[in-house]
Amino acid sequence: MANRPHILEILSRTQTGEYCTQKEWDTKRLPSTIRGILKEHGLAGACNPEEPVNTDGELADRFYEAGYAAALELGYLCTDTERIVSVSQGELDIALKAAPAELWVGEGKDATLLKTRTPSDPYPMKAAGALALAVSEAVFPAMTYLIAREPEIDLLCAGSLISVRGQEVLSGTPFETLVGYEHAIMHKEARRAAGRPGMGGVVATSAVTEYGHLGSYGASGGYSTNDLALILFPAELKTDYRILHKVVHTHNVGGMMKADSPAMIGGMSGPPEGAVVSSVACALLSYAILQNQAGGGNVYDVRYLGNVNREGLWALGVATQALARNTHLLIHPVVNQVSGPGTENLLRETAAGVAMIAASGASFTTGPRSAGGKLTDYLTPLECRWLAEVGHAASGMDLGHVNEVVKALLPHYEDSIKTPDLGIPFQRAYDMETSQPIAEWEAAYHKVKDQCLDLGIPLHR
Repeated sequence: MANRPHILEILSRTQTGEYCTQKEWDTKRLPSTIRGILKEHGLAGACNPEEPVNTDGELADRFYEAGYAAALELGYLCTDTERIVSVSQGELDIALKAAPAELWVGEGKDATLLKTRTPSDPYPMKAAGALALAVSEAVFPAMTYLIAREPEIDLLCAGSLISVRGQEVLSGTPFETLVGYEHAIMHKEARRAAGRPGMGGVVATSAVTEYGHLGSYGASGGYSTNDLALILFPAELKTDYRILHKVVHTHNVGGMMKADSPAMIGGMSGPPEGAVVSSVACALLSYAILQNQAGGGNVYDVRYLGNVNREGLWALGVATQALARNTHLLIHPVVNQVSGPGTENLLRETAAGVAMIAASGASFTTGPRSAGGKLTDYLTPLECRWLAEVGHAASGMDLGHVNEVVKALLPHYEDSIKTPDLGIPFQRAYDMETSQPIAEWEAAYHKVKDQCLDLGIPLHR
């Protein structure tokens, strides 16, 4: 019987695998393979934007079969060596079987249990706040503490520092090694100050390269190996030595990792259907090649720089359902909002996307990506709370009901997706003396919450 390849064997395949240039991979190999698999499985044109939440389980299963076939046919391209890292069917099956169905993140009474979920599973999808958006050093401690103290939030990711002790963090330099460690200290202090010292983290986010990860994860005084190491790798179906440094280090220190890469609607995989196939393939391969404990199932629409539009929501949901119905993986899709803090539409976009992935079977999510993640300090604890509330409440909902909720919310914001209101930064959205949202932001939250209650999301009043 085949075994899951040892990480050393994976490294060897980055040197000995089939040669393929990045240009050939991006323009020929990946697009033509995805097109062929869509045709072979009769899935071209399956997306129906009028029904943004898929309710057809059989369709999701067919997309899983297509994604599984794509995983075996494509593998990952290592961009440093331009070699394809492929796995056999036996290796892939063993890796998927070996993946955990449950995972404790954190320690003691503050720890969070991630579990395999299926569509409409009543076990609540867990939420990590927020999505490692750029945050200035001056506001990072207060913002992170306020996110950590929100009781609905299960895991802490928080923002990414753009400076360390007043010095700009330059990519690929020792500044990144230092900021990784400084970020860990501040991150852990926020959890302690919030009364949740054992709260699990999704961590090592401030450095662009591997140095921040190597300098903080599992280091004395740094992040604990009970935290989830965040491993983000390039789209689509690629890896590189920067990523593999993080992977090997996480294995070396006995840690846990969440590995993700989005498939791109309008990118190399083409239409929404192609993005679903690519997303499923990417998720499956990560468990054999990167050997992560959690992650996978992401889709991003490059046409809108988000995924809260009709096609983006549909593709994200189908990818999540395909994996949830056919594996026991701890799936981690991400909702990519475009509107910013202080706006009602940020809350509606969050409600639509998060309710959909929760009901589709996601194990956990991280977010939100307020203001599309474009601006520094455009993130507040209130929308993090809202994401967690919706995710918990919508977990047991019927997909047909969620589809009607999403169809009711979309008309409020879809016409402005390309030109969203980016809102206001944390310093203006929160009263710095009281550590509470300003009245206008609080009122917007209650307005949208009442709207979602009226639509049938079983939130707490």
